[in-house]
Amino acid sequence: MPYLPRIIDGELDELFSELPAVALDGPKGVGKTSTARERAVGLAQLDSTSTRESIAADPELILSRERPLLIDEWQKVPSVWDVVRRAVDADRTPGQFLLTGSATPEPGATAHSGAGRIVRLRMRPMTLSERGVADPTVSLRELLRGGRPRLHGESRLRLADYTAEMISPGLPGLRGLSPRATRAQLDSYLLGVVDRDVPEAGLQLRRPEVMLDWLRAYAAATASTASYTEILDAATPGSSDKPAKTTTAAYRDALTQIWLLDPVPAWAPIGSELTRLGQAPKHHLADPALAARLLGIGFDALIDGEGRPLGPQESTMLGRLFESLVTLCVRVTAQAAEASVGHLRTRNGDHEIDLVVVRDDGRVLAIEVKLASTITDRDTRHLHWLGKHLGPRLLDAIVVNTGPTAYRRTDGIGVVPLGLLG
Repeated sequence: MPYLPRIIDGELDELFSELPAVALDGPKGVGKTSTARERAVGLAQLDSTSTRESIAADPELILSRERPLLIDEWQKVPSVWDVVRRAVDADRTPGQFLLTGSATPEPGATAHSGAGRIVRLRMRPMTLSERGVADPTVSLRELLRGGRPRLHGESRLRLADYTAEMISPGLPGLRGLSPRATRAQLDSYLLGVVDRDVPEAGLQLRRPEVMLDWLRAYAAATASTASYTEILDAATPGSSDKPAKTTTAAYRDALTQIWLLDPVPAWAPIGSELTRLGQAPKHHLADPALAARLLGIGFDALIDGEGRPLGPQESTMLGRLFESLVTLCVRVTAQAAEASVGHLRTRNGDHEIDLVVVRDDGRVLAIEVKLASTITDRDTRHLHWLGKHLGPRLLDAIVVNTGPTAYRRTDGIGVVPLGLLG
């Protein structure tokens, strides 16, 4: 299939033109290899048994290949990381090595972190614009510059369209399939995680079905700050044979190691009177479609024939999956703008900001996510609360919704349909 341009292309080209080695991290199927191959001449595929065995026997052989060299699934022979690091120490010529990995090796597998030699970039599933279903008119990078720019644009996407994207993966190889084929591929992906990827990451599962139950409970906690104890209880209701907390902590660590879990950390502003803040992360899987599939949720289970939620419970789950889709799109664009993403929640839960995009100078863009086509004053109250506490450190504040039009309210809060944010 033809290469689908990605937002990370610009980041990668900018860095690789000046740096000798760049590593792309992300879950399997996200497109790391295809993106790297657009820039590579030489190729070493370490998921090939013959290539892996020869390189494992003599890792220095990797240096004889033509450059720019793509080392695909480098974590399968972790020693190549140190070979590349030493090669970069000896020769700082830009554009030599691209490394892609679907897992982080176990601690101690490499002799050195690569800091100062190998730059790491996180690659996530495709945003709506990368999928070709949206035409953004509002730039997150521009919002981060401050000045509260004018917002404009009309989106053709409605709730039914967003719902379809919530259950359709942003993995390039799974796009364009029939609904049944998509479900079969997602089931195979998730089973492969438990049967193959997690054991390869170093965690041997005595009862793989228990990890799948835990993953389903994690999916049900999407976009929440539920404790891991609550997730375990939800995974094993009424069971007297619960896995130990150390076991479920190992689940979490292994699934994070293969980039399947992608929680949003709590934001802790420096030098602010905002001190009574929660520290728990917000739970997200790498792709909201994985959460939907784990829960057995399809389009017809969420939306009626008029494009409306079927009921209150379905509306709640739609809201969580929509927030997860927004989070994915914001994180990809924020990374391109050299910003980080967190969330804010007070300890007693009376105030919450869904996403806080932070510049390197500590100034922020605050984002509320609403599964609604219209926005009321009630939907903006937390953003106004944050503005009173941060003052000029709050660059801008927007509500991302499912409506048709981007505009700025008279109170200064922006309203941006997800399909227009890029």
